[in-house]
Amino acid sequence: MGHVDFHVDSSVVLRIHSLRGALLRSSPEHPPYLDDKNSFSLAIDSARIGLTPASLSDLLNHYTFAYRGSPLRKLTITIEDGHLKQHGLMKGISFTVVGDLTVTPDGELRLHPSSIKAVGIGVGGLMKFFGLSLQKMMNTSGARGVRIEGNDLLLSPAELLPPPKVQGRLVAIEVSDTELVQVFGARPESVAHPHVPPEPKAPNYMLFRGGELRFGKLTMTDTDLLIVDAEPKDRFDFFLDHYNEQLVAGYDRNTPDHGLIVTMPDFATLAPGRRLPAPAVR
Repeated sequence: MGHVDFHVDSSVVLRIHSLRGALLRSSPEHPPYLDDKNSFSLAIDSARIGLTPASLSDLLNHYTFAYRGSPLRKLTITIEDGHLKQHGLMKGISFTVVGDLTVTPDGELRLHPSSIKAVGIGVGGLMKFFGLSLQKMMNTSGARGVRIEGNDLLLSPAELLPPPKVQGRLVAIEVSDTELVQVFGARPESVAHPHVPPEPKAPNYMLFRGGELRFGKLTMTDTDLLIVDAEPKDRFDFFLDHYNEQLVAGYDRNTPDHGLIVTMPDFATLAPGRRLPAPAVR
């Protein structure tokens, strides 16, 4: 994939600058089926994937801490001078944590706080004096893709997301004022290839090649499917839950070697009346 805004839901969007990987079937009897996000997982060979502070906030609120008894609510993430600032409610008490993001040797994101405040008052020193830590104060056993060590929050990028499942090894994180860019390294069994758009005039694209792939009533063997942006001047806005509506609003053509090239409009350009309800996350 190249230059794709991939919707997790209506508000959480992964900004895929580049990605190379494989769709792995969840069941040996059934190939990946785009209409069923539980039928496959995405194994990342290499990628640069951005996430805006707003999308990260919604991801934490809608999925990571969206369980009964969660100690954290109404989280808001911002970036200030290269530092991540997390504000919200912890057991009903307003708190703010400012810290730095690093990547652990195991490929997790570590948020190490440099400042902890509750109700606007610094409490880091007080917690240390009484031998307290976030780990002792918060039970995150029901959270998805996050755990606490001392006062550090450790996030697993692959486990934070709802289906489809993601496999990949995070090797670096880049922080700017507008987004967090996660850099994924190659899997040991993958073969390194240069990231070159399949069509120079189509910089925003998704290319599926090889293996078997189902979508709608169609099944492709030895798949050769290229999806390109109808408006290449900006990023390709793609929503898997609504891909068929984008497909209907676009057009396709066959290639001489029996491949298929599909041109789709951005999801955001579809008229609301043409959008179907998204399926519930399972």
